[in-house]
Amino acid sequence: MIAGGAPLAEILTNLCATIDAHSPGVISTVLLRDPDGRRLWPAAGPRVPAGWTSAISPLEIGPRAGSCGTAAFRKERVIISDIATDPLSRLGPTAIAHGIRATWSQPLISKDDEVLGTFAMYYGEPRSPSPRELQLIEDAAHIAVIAIEGEKAQAALQKALADVQRSEEGLRTIVDAISQTIVVLGPDGKGLYANRPLLEFTGFTMEQLMTPDSTGRPGLFHPEDWDRLKDERGRGLARAEPFELEWRLRRKDGQYRWFLVRYHPLRDKEGRILRWYASGTDIDDRKRAEERMQNENLALREDIVHSSMFEEIVGSSVPLQRVLEQVAKVARTDSTVLILGETGTGKELIARAIHKRSGRSNRAFIRVNSAAIPQSLLASELFGHERGAFTGALQRRLGRFEAADGGTIFLDEIGELPAETQVALLRVLQEREIERVGSSHPITVDVRVLAATNRDLEPAVERGALRQDLYYRLNVFPIRIPPLRDRVDDIPVLVEYFVERYAKKAGKSIRRIQRQTLSLFQAYGWPGNVRELQNVIERAIVLCEGDTFSIDESWLKGVSRTPGSRTARLTATLASTEKELIEGALASSRGRISGPLGAAVKLGLPRQTLESKIKALQIDKLAFRAR
Repeated sequence: MIAGGAPLAEILTNLCATIDAHSPGVISTVLLRDPDGRRLWPAAGPRVPAGWTSAISPLEIGPRAGSCGTAAFRKERVIISDIATDPLSRLGPTAIAHGIRATWSQPLISKDDEVLGTFAMYYGEPRSPSPRELQLIEDAAHIAVIAIEGEKAQAALQKALADVQRSEEGLRTIVDAISQTIVVLGPDGKGLYANRPLLEFTGFTMEQLMTPDSTGRPGLFHPEDWDRLKDERGRGLARAEPFELEWRLRRKDGQYRWFLVRYHPLRDKEGRILRWYASGTDIDDRKRAEERMQNENLALREDIVHSSMFEEIVGSSVPLQRVLEQVAKVARTDSTVLILGETGTGKELIARAIHKRSGRSNRAFIRVNSAAIPQSLLASELFGHERGAFTGALQRRLGRFEAADGGTIFLDEIGELPAETQVALLRVLQEREIERVGSSHPITVDVRVLAATNRDLEPAVERGALRQDLYYRLNVFPIRIPPLRDRVDDIPVLVEYFVERYAKKAGKSIRRIQRQTLSLFQAYGWPGNVRELQNVIERAIVLCEGDTFSIDESWLKGVSRTPGSRTARLTATLASTEKELIEGALASSRGRISGPLGAAVKLGLPRQTLESKIKALQIDKLAFRAR
């Protein structure tokens, strides 16, 4: 009845009738305090004798005014077990004459500690309440307070709305003079008034704009925008805080233009919303410029994807090709991927390649290095925080997961996560939900997780540093990137690629690569993998003064790799007689490089590697065809 807005008297009467039905011997009643605060008046009590109601209309509030008057005076429950002997019963003989011997009263106290009245239970014989009956009278009083305060709040709101309506004529004159489009909405979001600039822009009359279905009519908002944003608008109104949306509004010539509409609530002194003011700013030129830029960026991304070598993943060795095959297969799914590999092997490049080839490629790719963020701030960095969540949290901040919503998040060095962050990450993987630090409100996110580590995670699981259930959730599709020492055949191609890249960056022209340098690179163990190779080449380019690329042999001394594979033994042989071996193979194949009878097969090298060596050694392969 309270929720449905029933009258107060009806609610209180039904409350008393419910209590009376609960126990045949009880007579319940509600007395309300009058505005002067000195007296109580009977408001409900279907079983109260009429003579007793007349006798206590009104009932003075005081220290010896029976159970009700005294309870209102003391602001505490008063129990009179026998009216005949209790000194508080000033009207004892009258009550006894009407069949009342025991009376228990509970004061009705508002949230502001104001006495609203009392709830009382009468009995025809002397008795004291049981604990269950004390709970009953307390619960009934609580319901009565809710009903009384609800009516008071509604009355205050109606008065405030009346005041607003009386002053709106003047406000409309001001609103019409503002150049922005403005709509005045009721607390429920229904339109009440539109200013003159909006009427002139749309060509509608006030009556047409204020019809109940106008907010969703295609004639006002673009239908795509309404379908997309109507729920967000509803949530914004429900939050009762200022918010903004971008809509397309129909101009009177039939064209749609983008507007930024800001919704601001008008409140009364109690903080209740009386009106919403929705002001629109034309942002059509800005939006069209953004769309052009997005289209240009999309075209540029497509061009880069088609012209790049798998996002700078250079090489054609068997181990690398095996990794790229795994990338191509898993990219089309939304599976969580765990990328394993030593430092410098290109784990982030693999993650970016997966993202680029996924259905999320046009959304954000967010990278987080777990080891580079202090553990005390990691949860805030990943999941965001609310204002005041901790010292220094001066405003709400969105985390990386919210920034990556709809896209991909790459968690590098996943083995460095603290225990509490592991629990939160597990919830993301299982429930697709996060909670900002300082909030208990779950937020749904749609993010694909790619994780990477240069450590072996199984020992971390065994010693308890990494949760086992989190490890299983991350290890859905593991990809292990081979170290550079296992990709010796890719080194010449990588060297050529990085030399060209850094020479162009430095404004230098490098035409050839010294043969001895390639041999040094292929014999070296590369503990830092591709990153170390990249740094060595960049350093050499800076120091290079001619058109031939070379390095100081001392840079790579002391950590030479012991050849262990067939390819490594061949590389060691080529270091001394490389040119002669290649020329001999070209002569026997008549200059043919690929194919079953080509020089690459004879030497046991990949075609790209042999092409790179021929170019580096400046061998004229066409001369062998002529022979």
